[in-house]
Amino acid sequence: MSTSPSASGLGSIADAAPSSLCAREPRVPADRLVAEMVPPPRFDSVRFDTYIPDPNQPSQTEAVHVLDAFAAGLGGAQAAGSGKRGFLGFGKKAAKAPAGPRGVYLDGGYGVGKTHLLASLWHATPAEPSLKAFGTFVELTNLVGALGFQQTVRTLSGHRLLCIDEFELDDPGDTVLVSSLLARLVEAGVALAATSNTLPGKLGEGRFASVDFLREIQGLSAHFRSLRIDGEDYRHRGLPEAPAPYSDEQVTKAAYATPGASLDDFPHLLDHLARVHPSRYGALTDGITAVCLTDVQPVPDQSTALRLVVLADRLYDREVPVLASGMPFDRLFSEEMLNGGYRKKYFRAISRLTALARDAKDLVGTRKAS
Repeated sequence: MSTSPSASGLGSIADAAPSSLCAREPRVPADRLVAEMVPPPRFDSVRFDTYIPDPNQPSQTEAVHVLDAFAAGLGGAQAAGSGKRGFLGFGKKAAKAPAGPRGVYLDGGYGVGKTHLLASLWHATPAEPSLKAFGTFVELTNLVGALGFQQTVRTLSGHRLLCIDEFELDDPGDTVLVSSLLARLVEAGVALAATSNTLPGKLGEGRFASVDFLREIQGLSAHFRSLRIDGEDYRHRGLPEAPAPYSDEQVTKAAYATPGASLDDFPHLLDHLARVHPSRYGALTDGITAVCLTDVQPVPDQSTALRLVVLADRLYDREVPVLASGMPFDRLFSEEMLNGGYRKKYFRAISRLTALARDAKDLVGTRKAS
């Protein structure tokens, strides 16, 4: 969307027009994809002791204790970060890899703090950052697409820990790919940790004929010890409802008044996302301080909806507030989508966009300092 100050009656609010995400076509080299496999900025400072368990949910406290012991068990000279290593298990160091699961899998609803705990595990693991990898499931599959399967195995095999956030299987190809990759990494001695809203044995359910890939799914499940984390979405716990959508004029004025903001027409942005690989959505938002969207409408189809989910994740990771006009975010996805196989992704996106909309409310009425 291109809007001039004079055309919008904005006068001298801003010295220059806001940027447009639709004008960006980032190119991301493969080495950047590897280097950026660290917890997102939102989770730079999280630790186990900054996680506040709900006193009514004992599973949250238990998860902290288990993960703390898991991180401690990844220390020691044997886990040197290169070559084959024995898995060190939970708690005390072990001389050789034990039988049974070689990873931990955090299962729970939206906003119970799973990513906080996963990032805390990454920070607590006694290894150099270059020997630990953290990324979403989508980022992991994108890494394989950029490097190739064998190079990805070689790159990650020297790591002590691989953390996979938002673990989901959307199609049979991903099932086979990830099953093979994790099996190779476990064989090389890499510890695994993952979060999801779906138990390992239920991955893929409702999205494809998972029964046809039962062996691969069961193989994935065998790598993990599952920890159930109960609780309500902390993003909405005791907080006011997200602000209602603003007018086009309010959003446009806020975009011109906010240094580093972007301004886009929502339908045009959805079209643009189809031309940018999801692995580049993080780079798409580089340097953006706020995303301003006009004319938010329900997404037209499932492919578009899934791309929007990835963008919402990247914006949430980077704590970029989202100011919007049009439909409220809880009406982005149709009832059919919310009742289908990808419903957990869509509810996560609604939860995160709602939190970012709340963060953006102070942008309305903002003016640049003269």
